[in-house]
Amino acid sequence: MSNNSPIGKVAVVAVGGNSLIKDNSRQSLPDQYEAARESMVHIAGMIEAGWNIVLTHGGGPQVGFILRRSELAAHELHPVSLDYVLADLQGAAGYMFQRALRNELRRRGIKKEVATVITQSLVDRHDPAFQNPSKPIGSFMDEATARKHQIEDGWAVMEDAGRGWRRVTSSPVPIKIIEAEAIKKFIDTGVIVICTGGGGIPVVEDEEGNLVGSEVVLDKDYGAMILATSIQADLFLILTAVEKVALNYNKPNQRWLNQMTLAEAKQYYDEGHFAKGSMAPKIKASIYYLEHGGKEALITNPENLERAMRGETGTRIIP
Repeated sequence: MSNNSPIGKVAVVAVGGNSLIKDNSRQSLPDQYEAARESMVHIAGMIEAGWNIVLTHGGGPQVGFILRRSELAAHELHPVSLDYVLADLQGAAGYMFQRALRNELRRRGIKKEVATVITQSLVDRHDPAFQNPSKPIGSFMDEATARKHQIEDGWAVMEDAGRGWRRVTSSPVPIKIIEAEAIKKFIDTGVIVICTGGGGIPVVEDEEGNLVGSEVVLDKDYGAMILATSIQADLFLILTAVEKVALNYNKPNQRWLNQMTLAEAKQYYDEGHFAKGSMAPKIKASIYYLEHGGKEALITNPENLERAMRGETGTRIIP
């Protein structure tokens, strides 16, 4: 799929799920919308500068909230499987982002349509990750409750860092965005697209080629990376909690990076400079994107987005 978009450069912008929650005292839906509104001010600045945006987002905290509601209602309502949890996330978070972005564009006098696409991400049903459930999801519980779920519901459970027991699931790497062609058609008509929330709704193909929902969770950065590669985006932009990427993060010899080549990024990744639960998947996703024809990856935080786009901050990764 070539990106010969008639309307200019395309950026896939991956917004972290934690960006909707400022702190533990601001977790309500109005609080999350306000956080979305703040982020969309910066995204609107990119649109005003001429970029065509495809917005993706995480959803770790929100997935936890949805699962907790399901647990609390288990005595009278059916449980919600993980593929439907991701669909719920995409609808609700997409609504927040598209409403906030539309209002901000209107305030600036920019006439652009914004639409959310409920997005499925295909994973290989033979992926070895299915045999290694290791990603904690949902709320903490005591061991007796965890074992009960293990026996009655088939959950994989584990003790999580001394804080209690949690359900764990597999996290395979997606191989295809099912709706990529539809998303590309939206882009080509000038529509700002919100999609691939939470890395996408995980689906596998059965023996006949039918899509079947899967009880796994996906990494949002990998989902965004597959999307950026599929539509041949000109820029893969990851918004996170830090202004720049650092070597030896939070150590006395910490060093901020303004730019890395693909070769340097691979070297630093292999040397273990990036934490598994935070920066490592962002660097790995950027590496994959650049290895598959990507032009430029950029990592920064939302409040410095405009400065990063001017080359004043952020960490650029180039071929």
